[in-house]
Amino acid sequence: MDLQGQRDLLLLSELDRDGGATQRTLAIKLGVALGLTNLYLKRLARKGYIKITTIPRNRIRYLLTPQGFTEKSRLTYLYMQYSLSYYRDMRTRLKEMLSTFDGSHGQRVVIYGTTELAELAYLSLREMNIDCVGFIDGSSRESFLSCPVSSPDKISRWQFDRVLITDFEHATACEEQLVQSGVPREKVLRLGLPE
Repeated sequence: MDLQGQRDLLLLSELDRDGGATQRTLAIKLGVALGLTNLYLKRLARKGYIKITTIPRNRIRYLLTPQGFTEKSRLTYLYMQYSLSYYRDMRTRLKEMLSTFDGSHGQRVVIYGTTELAELAYLSLREMNIDCVGFIDGSSRESFLSCPVSSPDKISRWQFDRVLITDFEHATACEEQLVQSGVPREKVLRLGLPE
C-alpha cells in the first residue's frame, strides 16, 4: 500500500469517526501541512468519497458517501494485506539474522527498543529457544512483555551474548550509545530496513 492510500484510509477513518473534525486536527493526524490536507479533502470529494456540507452555515462537516464507505473498506483490506506481508517479511528476516544462534548453547539476547518490531523480535527469539534477557529503552517503564527494561547505560549489569537493535531510524545512534556503555561492537546486531 502506497503512502497516498494510507493517507486516504486515515482521512476516511477519521471523517467516519468524526465528520466535524477540523482541517487542522486532520493535518496533525496526517503529519502534513494544513494546505495539503485541504487538497486531500478536495480530492476525496472530487472522487465522490466524501460530501462537504456547511451545517450550520459557519461550520464545515464531512460526510462519507456510500462510495466512500466502500473505498474505506477496500483500503482497510489492502492495509491489512500490507501489514501481514510486512510482518511475515520481518519475521523471516529476523529468523535469518538469528539463525547463527544456537539456543542449546544458552544464547542470551537483549533487545534494544520497545516497539512492535521489538515484540516481533521477542516472539522470534522464543520460537528459536533463545533467551531474551530484557529490553533497552529510554522510557521509564520497568517491564515489557514480562521482561525487565533498562536504560542503555545500565546494560553492563546484564549478562548477554548479543544486543539486537530494533529501531530503524536511530540504529546508528543506538549502536554508538551501546558501544559507549561498554558493549563490544561485534555483539551488536542491527536489523536493516526492508528493501
